[in-house]
Amino acid sequence: MDEDAQIRTSRDAIGAVLRGRRSIDLFQPEPIGTSELLEAIDCARWAPNHRLTEPWRFYLIGKQTAAGIIDLAAELDAAAKGERAGVARRARLQGIPGFFVLTSRVSEDRLLEREDYAACCCAAQNLMLCLWACGIGVKWTTGGITRHERFYDQLCIDSAKETVVGFFWYGWPKVVPAQKRREVAEIVTTLP
Repeated sequence: MDEDAQIRTSRDAIGAVLRGRRSIDLFQPEPIGTSELLEAIDCARWAPNHRLTEPWRFYLIGKQTAAGIIDLAAELDAAAKGERAGVARRARLQGIPGFFVLTSRVSEDRLLEREDYAACCCAAQNLMLCLWACGIGVKWTTGGITRHERFYDQLCIDSAKETVVGFFWYGWPKVVPAQKRREVAEIVTTLP
């Protein structure tokens, strides 16, 4: 195979992963090994980051911490929406085989903090694509629990030094939803 054909094949394979990745809501009960997640984090850390700040920190959630997060989520939902909502939230989260959290460092320099957050979003995409290429699904959540001080306490994170970019659920997908996107012509403006 010539070099141009190899480049096209690689581009097509990457494109297939990009177009195929979905946010997964329902997972098989079997857990994913830590090694797969660590390999994906290795890919994540190669995300572009202005000034090479490498602002990301990954927190792998064990059973004890997961139980505390699930208790907090159920409590918050029950307080906001009623006891049934808390019970439903607990059942929903208990059905997810794995969790991790991604944070970005906090900076007094607003531009640097924005650049670092953007870099962490790139790292999250790298990680999700790497896992997807292995058949592992992910859901990136940014719900109210991720901004709650008790969530930070569960993770032993100082909210003055780090901000949560996302709370991620992962596992083998039970259902892969269909998706579609707007046509390129609808989202591109060519300027003179």
